[in-house]
Amino acid sequence: MTTKMISKVEGNVLVLEREFDAPKEMIFKAFSEAEHLKRWWGPRGWELTVCDLDFREGGAWHYCMKGVDENLGDFFGFESWGKAVYHNIIQDEKIEYTDYFSDAEGNESPDMPATLSTVMFHEQDGKTKLINRAEYDTPESLKTVLDMGMEQGITETWDRLEEYITSLK
Repeated sequence: MTTKMISKVEGNVLVLEREFDAPKEMIFKAFSEAEHLKRWWGPRGWELTVCDLDFREGGAWHYCMKGVDENLGDFFGFESWGKAVYHNIIQDEKIEYTDYFSDAEGNESPDMPATLSTVMFHEQDGKTKLINRAEYDTPESLKTVLDMGMEQGITETWDRLEEYITSLK
């Protein structure tokens, strides 16, 4: 059963919600362990070719998504680097981090908006509601990433997470 994502924009904040048919411990693990992230992170047609994860407060996740599907057109073969710096982690409950566009060395891009993300995991009756609150410096910064297709990218990424979680059951 696919639950559609709920998306709300409030000024400089984007809130995304989706329910997954799995306990929150399983969903949290998918976000916090490299061997899981490699299997589902990124939109369709992209794969993680680099996934260096130091999952702890003060730690970072440096990754590269590469367009591997020829149907991606100009994005086929393209590499998109990112870096998450973790601020607050509560096991099976919450992950708070700043997400940056970066280069292959992990240098944060000054030309692209950074995101303060808070991912929360709420379980009820064996299902988990995943809530991602993404805060940007300005409404214009949020518009920049929305115009880049970020919402579709997250939807496809969470579709892949759902497929991956289903494959583990």
